[in-house]
Amino acid sequence: MTSSKNTTGSVIKTVLIYVALIIMAFVMLVPFAWMISASLKLEKDVFSYPIVWIPSDPQWNNYQEIWNKVPLLTGFFNTTKLTVCTTVLQLLTSSFAAYAFAKLEFKGRDTIFMMYVMTISIPWQVYMVPQFKMMTLFGLTDSHLGIILMHAFTATGVFLMRQFFMGIPTELLEAARIDGLSEYGIWAKLMLPLSKPAIATLCITSFTFEWNDFMGPLIYLSSSSKKTVQLMLRMFNTQYSSNYAQIMAAATVALVPVLILFIFLQRYFVEGIASSGIKG
Repeated sequence: MTSSKNTTGSVIKTVLIYVALIIMAFVMLVPFAWMISASLKLEKDVFSYPIVWIPSDPQWNNYQEIWNKVPLLTGFFNTTKLTVCTTVLQLLTSSFAAYAFAKLEFKGRDTIFMMYVMTISIPWQVYMVPQFKMMTLFGLTDSHLGIILMHAFTATGVFLMRQFFMGIPTELLEAARIDGLSEYGIWAKLMLPLSKPAIATLCITSFTFEWNDFMGPLIYLSSSSKKTVQLMLRMFNTQYSSNYAQIMAAATVALVPVLILFIFLQRYFVEGIASSGIKG
């Protein structure tokens, strides 16, 4: 009887958890559904009540007109350039540093790691002005190179990769050293292939942050030819603030690359978050 009651209670608890998660997921998806729905409507129908979620006459031309009103394609090219370069650099620098902090022995290793990770708690607004002065001194304002260099290192990425690397048996590395592999060879041929979940997690987080970054490009980029898609959306919103249908269409288009990346890497993303949270 007791065992049966425990089983029934466990089933009820599981059902309630899933119901709560489904409700939360639905609530979070409602704004995205409204955005897509509004992007396919006439301007006069965007705020109509009750809400018509599936327009009877979808306005697909909204997605065509947004490319002609602002240089959105230039913004996509610039954002892709910044995002890809920064993400690749973060993967390299984070994995290099994480390997040193996780598997190499040197004086002050743990202290340096803790000091580096503590920088995560410092808000960007605290060092925003000194950083801008430094980039101005180097002549890197209004350039993509300046933004790429500023974002090439991430303490969060180092922490994530290091936690995953800690779970890889040290004996495997010792065997590789005996076989003649250098530290760079171990990093390239052992650590990276075994760390696909952590790499996918860092790739998604870095890509999403860089793609959606607004304040950085706003502060450092002044030339229209160098502006990112987020700045182009702001420009579109400023010039056509009354046309919410096309604003929603532009926002939907800007969301697509991140969505595609997450769909392809979500399996590794979940595994990477789970592994990095329990190892180390």
